[in-house]
Amino acid sequence: MNKLGGTEGEVQHEIVIVGAGICGLATALALHRKGMQCIVLERSESLRYTGGAIGIMANGWRALHQLGVDSILRQTANPIVGTKDIWLDKNKQREMSFMSGEARCLRRSDLINTLYNALPPNVVKFGHQIVSVKLDPQTNFPILQLEDGNSISSKVLVGCDGANSVVADFLQLKHTKVAVLCSARGLTNYPSGHPFTHEFVRMKRNNTFVGRIPIDSKLVYWFVAHPWVQTDTKISQDKELIRQYTLQLVKSFPKETVELIKDTDHESLSFTRIRYRRPWDLLLGSFRKGTVTVAGDAMHVMGPFIGQGGSAGLEDAIVLARNLAKKMSMTPTDPRSIEEALDEYVKERRMRIVRMSAQTYLTGKLITESTPLLVKFACIILMILLFRDASGHTKYDCGTL
Repeated sequence: MNKLGGTEGEVQHEIVIVGAGICGLATALALHRKGMQCIVLERSESLRYTGGAIGIMANGWRALHQLGVDSILRQTANPIVGTKDIWLDKNKQREMSFMSGEARCLRRSDLINTLYNALPPNVVKFGHQIVSVKLDPQTNFPILQLEDGNSISSKVLVGCDGANSVVADFLQLKHTKVAVLCSARGLTNYPSGHPFTHEFVRMKRNNTFVGRIPIDSKLVYWFVAHPWVQTDTKISQDKELIRQYTLQLVKSFPKETVELIKDTDHESLSFTRIRYRRPWDLLLGSFRKGTVTVAGDAMHVMGPFIGQGGSAGLEDAIVLARNLAKKMSMTPTDPRSIEEALDEYVKERRMRIVRMSAQTYLTGKLITESTPLLVKFACIILMILLFRDASGHTKYDCGTL
């Protein structure tokens, strides 16, 4: 027997999800809530929490409510009550109350563990790396080839395998782009309580940005973003190097910021270059082939500038499960009905993710120093025309399961 519960060779499943990140686990849970069986293939040997924490906006909390885990997660993080922008080199700041509904910053471990624990046992299969996808010439159902030589067939395949998605490559989506910015992130614990108000503070000096968001009364999430240079490739795997490098970047920032990074939890540190899919690629890309589709970052990885990456993936999970359940409950073995369900999912999600991606893309261009003035002017005009309500993206409701 192999670890997937079948004989060596090919194993058949109803629905296979690739990737046990936020979107993959949320999709599995949404399908479970609809009474549909699935498995999740995760290449790591355990759950992964890269990134430390993640902001969940009001639209994301609506999706978490549909999944039945919102009340659990509210106990792990306090609400964000406002935002503050500080330009240190200009000696000015701007404060705003948070007017776009509920927002909290969650530990990734809390979010992922809560989704995982809500699933039935043995749904997630660890240590399974897929290397390719093809369609069965007779049934048109997907077949996954695993790194260990085994293969799996399923009626539906959902790629939730992130920015470097094998499933997205099968769908021939345009490759993700790398932004000019890279980001270090971490969590800092204050055993006696931190001194910060519960707001999202963004500070800028020259080309360096620092963000700070308290999670609860003792734990604070932070990030530092700056233009990527070639030497940055050397530090991403060395956590102490990340800390020392980041301390150099913020040495001219207020003392409390320096101490925040100096005292950070080493295990929470990460350093990545920001990746994204261009809005026009999302508008034109094909998100279904046969009964294969994508969700979460595999579909629409975007910059962090409007804080919607995680919430958008939660929305995907609800919409996908709703459409699959509607069709597969009537004709569970008909590939045409499954394809119709996936087409409805793609249709419902496409313009939503195009709008979020466009707003993120334009915001990133505006805050990047190297963007030419003429391009910045064009971005400002587009922002005024398309996104007059800057927080309108949080008011979206993905609907019920």
